[in-house]
Amino acid sequence: MYVMAMSSNFPFENHTKQILPQGKVKVTDLISRMNKEKKIEKKRNLALSLAAVSAATVFGIILTI
Repeated sequence: MYVMAMSSNFPFENHTKQILPQGKVKVTDLISRMNKEKKIEKKRNLALSLAAVSAATVFGIILTI
């Protein structure tokens, strides 16, 4: 089963890998994961925008015919 999560929501399993024995979290790992999520979100937004513009263009062309 695949559950889609927003960029600010991470599955709990991923957090256990980041915790050190003293209970501290590596900030650099969190920042790198945040940057990866931002890149993925930008790509998704670009794809969605492109699909919306394409749909509007096709709809406009159909209306002019």
